[in-house]
Amino acid sequence: MTAPATVIDAHAHLWQREHTPQPWIDPVSMAVIDRDFWIDDLRERQVRAGIDGAVVVQSSNTTAETLSLLAASDGTSIRGVVGWLDLEADVPAQLARLREAPGGERLVGIRHLAHQDPDPLWLARETLDFAALAAAGLPFDIVIRPDQFAAAVAAVAAHPETTFVLDHLGKPPIASGELERWHADTRSLASFPNVVAKLSGLSTEAHWSRWTPDDLRPVVDTALDAFGPDRLLLGSDWPLVDLSGGLDRWLDAVGTLLDGLSASERDAVRGGNTITTYLGDTNA
Repeated sequence: MTAPATVIDAHAHLWQREHTPQPWIDPVSMAVIDRDFWIDDLRERQVRAGIDGAVVVQSSNTTAETLSLLAASDGTSIRGVVGWLDLEADVPAQLARLREAPGGERLVGIRHLAHQDPDPLWLARETLDFAALAAAGLPFDIVIRPDQFAAAVAAVAAHPETTFVLDHLGKPPIASGELERWHADTRSLASFPNVVAKLSGLSTEAHWSRWTPDDLRPVVDTALDAFGPDRLLLGSDWPLVDLSGGLDRWLDAVGTLLDGLSASERDAVRGGNTITTYLGDTNA
């Protein structure tokens, strides 16, 4: 009998708001996530969903949060951490500090909340040292609004040696249905071979209470055509996914939307590509 493929969640979050405030959480409309989420919560949810481990991604542009996530990483529930550092400062020195810290060996990528940065063109700054990440073997996660694709393309084009990971497929405006520009921008970014993308965060871009897999299909089909199943990573965006029906509903939808792929292609999206991108081929 063939062993089941390893399922690795490419995008989950943890926070303890005493140390990492989340001011964007509205206690009324987002009551379901208006609390702390830490490693025991993640473990419990992974067991129920049949997930073997996760890459946990920063939610604050602070070194303190990254150090906290690294210290919590256990190599099982948390296989790796996409953290933060200042890309306009001494990147090698910052990386050395993070890697020397408890859990530092599980630093697997870097991200900056570009979609929240006061400078909408932050990604296109020439002062960002993406080359140092490439030298360290670390990818950079791109989290952008749809209007920021041009800045992302500029960064990717200028740094072909760096691997870039597009989070949440660039937040397509699914609820409005105004996807024409997103389709074109996604294909433009996908034309660069140093970019992979996450199937994550899509249900929260749709109507939270009434979306169906068919609402997501145009977006997922474009991603499959533009990136191919060998450059797509499945992420939960947990616990934010609970805003739009929960993890089980999201995973069921993904199963439906990927039904046309071969078994090996589905396995790649559900874990193999995440292992290759972040964890190394032997770290399953």
